Amino acid sequence: MTTTGEQWKQIEADYYMQVVNRMPMVLDHAEGTCVYDTDGKRYLDFTAGWAVLNVGHSHPAVTAAIVEQAGKILQMSNLFYTIPQLKLAQILIDNSVMDRVFFCNSGAEANEGVTKLARKYGKVKKNGAYEIITANNSFHGRTMGMMAATGQAHYQDNWRPLAPGYVNVDYDDIDAIKAATNDKTCAVMLEPVQGEGGVNVPAPDYFKQVRSWCDENDLVLIADEVQTGMGRLGTLFGYEQFGFEPDAISMAKGLGAGAPLGAFLCKQEYAVLEPGDHGSTFGGNALTTAAGWAGAKVVVDENWSEKGAETGAYLKGQLTGLMEKYDFITEVRGMGMLLAIQMSEDNAGAVIGETVANGLLLNAVRPNMIRFMPPLTTSIEEIDEAVGILDAALAKVFGA
Repeated sequence: MTTTGEQWKQIEADYYMQVVNRMPMVLDHAEGTCVYDTDGKRYLDFTAGWAVLNVGHSHPAVTAAIVEQAGKILQMSNLFYTIPQLKLAQILIDNSVMDRVFFCNSGAEANEGVTKLARKYGKVKKNGAYEIITANNSFHGRTMGMMAATGQAHYQDNWRPLAPGYVNVDYDDIDAIKAATNDKTCAVMLEPVQGEGGVNVPAPDYFKQVRSWCDENDLVLIADEVQTGMGRLGTLFGYEQFGFEPDAISMAKGLGAGAPLGAFLCKQEYAVLEPGDHGSTFGGNALTTAAGWAGAKVVVDENWSEKGAETGAYLKGQLTGLMEKYDFITEVRGMGMLLAIQMSEDNAGAVIGETVANGLLLNAVRPNMIRFMPPLTTSIEEIDEAVGILDAALAKVFGA
């Protein structure tokens, strides 16, 4: 007997920790930009597993790599060499300004690891300095440490007292970073574009100013590339868009091409971790790094960063057209395939309810803001279809 969508939802209600308000459908399979529910209904997925599926759902190269690796070896301790891990390490280092990489399982773990690296640098190079400056409206993860790093009160309030050593200042404000710097400061950690915080794009010279300040004060400059990496902003790494080189970066989401995979990378000067300082049972798992290598190879070899930039510019233009049509859309912002529209009223949830009902998945990143993070491989035709669904939803919700 086939289990129905309603039966699956009842199982969720009976057994699953209730920490998320789910969409009404039960998804069954997916390909490219499209997902299908248990009733066979098709949806355009402009969430891409939360900016994860940069080369789309079930990409043939990624699927083949997973199948092949599953028949070889799934997991071994990092005491042993495994080939997929080293192939992925090589492609990341060869295509970045970094020199060393450590693999983990998620963005939160990547940020925990890279902040450990920064604190170790502060311990051995800066007389025990340990504080890390981060930005308001940032998002760095949901672990106890990363909630302190994340500059959003609604992520922090239930868990106070927060882990010490993090100072939150305003984003895109070099003077705020300067004012927060003292002899205890070891690092600055920033997202090239704030994704969960509202798709906030800094001024063109912001990161160059931060880079200069970190150089003057011997601070580790960390770029949180969890959401912006692997081509999402139009270059393989987000830092390339702003003309600066970080000392270390964190990665996840698009890195695994759908598999749970994170990493932090650094330049040789900052590779201060020694055997025993850090580790992970599943970090660099053979299966997940095989998937990650296949996805990274597709992005690099087929130039999906640049192609995604072109498609993202088209999507941004279509959204700007909606802003010209509707006065309740107050701003279109973002870059590459990470975009958002801001509205004058808190109707994002209602709009998305309408788009889901008509076959389009989006994210209400704020009560008055909708985020778009489709696969880089999304076609112009799919963008036109999605914008048409959104247009109808906006007209219905706002009575336009």
